[in-house]
Amino acid sequence: MQRLLSEGRADVNGTRLYYEVAGTGHAMVFIPGFTLDTRMWDDQFEYFAQHFQVIRYDMRGFGKSAVPTDTPYSHAEDLKALLDHLDIKKAYVVGLSMGGGVAIEFTLMYPEYAEALVLLDAGIPGFGWSPEAKARLGLVWEEAGSGGIPAAKLSWLAHPFFTPAQRQPAVAARLAQIVEEYSGWHFVHENHEHHLHPPAAQRLREISIPTLAMVGQYDVPDFLNMTDLIGQEVPQARKIIIPHVGHMSNMEAPEEVNRAMFEFFKEL
Repeated sequence: MQRLLSEGRADVNGTRLYYEVAGTGHAMVFIPGFTLDTRMWDDQFEYFAQHFQVIRYDMRGFGKSAVPTDTPYSHAEDLKALLDHLDIKKAYVVGLSMGGGVAIEFTLMYPEYAEALVLLDAGIPGFGWSPEAKARLGLVWEEAGSGGIPAAKLSWLAHPFFTPAQRQPAVAARLAQIVEEYSGWHFVHENHEHHLHPPAAQRLREISIPTLAMVGQYDVPDFLNMTDLIGQEVPQARKIIIPHVGHMSNMEAPEEVNRAMFEFFKEL
């Protein structure tokens, strides 16, 4: 069945955001993880376009969207501006990893826009990362300093949270292509993104909408702990562990993730 697909670039908030829209019905928006773009949602975009109006976009600095400037910005504010551009006033909000953190901040900042929240292996702005996690992440920027963007990308793809995905050749190839085509801007520039104060990690109890928090069984400890925190703090949160997969749960186990999400939306 041919689906309706439109793509465009929205000039909002002093930047240009690439987006795609498909399907009809209740709006759903998908937010990608760090270094990733719209393509990470291929398995969800096609599936949910049969039931909803689905929107996926590249955040500022990623994919086909413009890179940041010296002007401070917020990904949550960018998302609100994009939805206004598309004349969408309410949506189910879905984010993975860094995109999950953006979804959380967006929901806290603009609660009237978010009707339900799906957080996949989500990061939480303001969460206290373990020393081990900080050190391993810092390694990527160290590699950028000595070997430039290509060295940083190699270190990034070798990060432990990608290890389970690397065991699936098709998923590994998709991830490698997306990261290869990422500009690498964040590895070699100062990023003027700003976050909520007090941070989202201290405000999870303010999220009053139905929330589905999913995490891969083999994700790294910090992301497992953040999902636990969401389950404990968000009043209407339901937590699901996706077995036998890691950080990229939506790409590693798309059928299981899609089924859990669809059941969640059906109950709303």
